[in-house]
Amino acid sequence: MVHPVLRNEADGDLRPPESRLEEAIGLAQAIQLDVVHAECAKVNRPQPSTLLGSGTVEHLAQVVEENEATLVILDHALSPVQQRNLERALKAKVIDRTGLILEIFGARARTREGMLQVELASLTYQKSRLVRSWTHLERQRGGFGFLGGPGESQLELDRRLIGDRIIKIKKELEEVRRTRGLHRKARAKVPYPVVALVGYTNAGKSTLFNRLANADVFAQNLLFATLDPTMRQVTLPSGRKVILSDTVGFISDLPHGLVAAFRATLEEVDAADIILHVRDIAHIDSDAQKADVNEVLSDMDIDPETDDRVIEVLNKIDALDGESRAAILAQTSRNPRAVAVSALSGEGIDDLDRLLDQRMNVNRRVVDLSVELGDGAALAWLYAKGEVLERRDDEERAHLHVSLDPADLARFEKRFQPQSQA
Repeated sequence: MVHPVLRNEADGDLRPPESRLEEAIGLAQAIQLDVVHAECAKVNRPQPSTLLGSGTVEHLAQVVEENEATLVILDHALSPVQQRNLERALKAKVIDRTGLILEIFGARARTREGMLQVELASLTYQKSRLVRSWTHLERQRGGFGFLGGPGESQLELDRRLIGDRIIKIKKELEEVRRTRGLHRKARAKVPYPVVALVGYTNAGKSTLFNRLANADVFAQNLLFATLDPTMRQVTLPSGRKVILSDTVGFISDLPHGLVAAFRATLEEVDAADIILHVRDIAHIDSDAQKADVNEVLSDMDIDPETDDRVIEVLNKIDALDGESRAAILAQTSRNPRAVAVSALSGEGIDDLDRLLDQRMNVNRRVVDLSVELGDGAALAWLYAKGEVLERRDDEERAHLHVSLDPADLARFEKRFQPQSQA
């Protein structure tokens, strides 16, 4: 495992190279790879042919030979030419950060949608690297002028096959996107707001999801332990029901192709009523991880600093020492858009539930409604979906002072057509 430290990139990086290397090792271990050697390699001047300097390449070749390594992972993007040249020099298979993340996503995908999204990103990545597989045929040039040999024909055939498959997958994902849109419309008819969990990978989203929903979603101390989005109905302390949605974790330098492939999943975040940004507050790079997640949210036109839907959930406070823990609790007590919790132990979960209840009530309207006493269905609906603040009955009608969501009020008026009071 090699993390190249490029001078121009290191200057603006919030993470130290050693932390970057540790994360890369975690990515490799997430798919049961045995890392026998790991190091940071300084790159003063990136080489177009290998990215790394010739001295570093020679050193790595020796390390590969001594450890009998069969795979070298560079924690950086590589061009197809750089990847091919490094494989020749190191006499081992070489993959870059994008390839590693794709391998993890391929191993984690369980649903049809997840598999399609991973395959799309993988094929898009592979399309530019076909030359690596067919260099032995590419030399067999023949014909005259513009006519190529069998090697070029094989390359073009493979590119066309991949291109056709990409088009087919995109059509299937559009169908997924359309279906998700229909599901969102169906949920809109049922007054269940959506709460979406987002955050850096391994921040504890799935553990928090299980804690809030009493679910058993796979949760483990692994990067990208879960990939496919999951939804559950959750009842808040007030009795209000919400839909809790767990999403794929984010990571620094997430390949653009993956972000595009997971567009249908990310739309669930964009359409959510509340977005819980789960942070591993005990991690040394917590601030840098927050910046990475905020960047993805900003790309979705969600401003984490001004969007009232975003709540920071500072997770893993059980892993902090006394002084750090006190500082975090003091910080969240002053911030109405933050809460400190331990998804593992359950500490702070009640505070999070109360905060969700408060947020759900922010946009509610308080209205006066008059309903016939004999209309038990309408009265039951109001008590179930709203909060009856005051009630006064006369001989024929019940006069209620009710707090309701605007959407619920519209549904009630459409269904029961009450007489509104001034």
